[in-house]
Amino acid sequence: MNAPLGLHRPGSTPLHRVRPGAKLLGLVTFAVVVIATDGAGPTLALLGVAVVVALMSGLGVRELGRSLRAFAVVAIALFAFQAWQNGVDRGLEVVGGLVALIVAATVVTATTPTDAMVDTIAWAARPWRRLGVDPDRIGLAFALVLAALPRMLELAHETRAAARARGLERNPRAYATPLVLRAVAHARETGAALHARGIGDD
Repeated sequence: MNAPLGLHRPGSTPLHRVRPGAKLLGLVTFAVVVIATDGAGPTLALLGVAVVVALMSGLGVRELGRSLRAFAVVAIALFAFQAWQNGVDRGLEVVGGLVALIVAATVVTATTPTDAMVDTIAWAARPWRRLGVDPDRIGLAFALVLAALPRMLELAHETRAAARARGLERNPRAYATPLVLRAVAHARETGAALHARGIGDD
């Protein structure tokens, strides 16, 4: 079973039993540690930790690989640019940190029901209500992001397959331009659907 970023996978592992708030707090803490870490070695070590946790959550190596496949083009391009500008170590540090965060986020979304995460986000935003922030809208926005992620991955796969079918898989513009246009179209469709339901009119 494939479990891409943004999709919950039911299970009975210890990570599935951790409260959503604790997992989200752990994800934020892990992100801070990754960002604050210098050097390719420590960053790759954090990536190793994220992979081990992913395996403990029930995600197999193949499933994890499929989840990361859509980010391969971006990761390779980012590594090439960083390696060219700042050296191979810097490239490994930047890409390793990015992949570590993606893996960690995949673990959280795969082991936590979407509605539980949305409720937790809305609850955490309640103190901001006095400043005019609507917690329910924040929860809705978070839910929309999670719902959009699998669709974005699907669009990336479809666009890459279309470029490969035309023999243009090595042309970044043949992949990036259609993907951006399709992503914008999807965002416009989502916005129109929300507007039709009277959400966001005020």
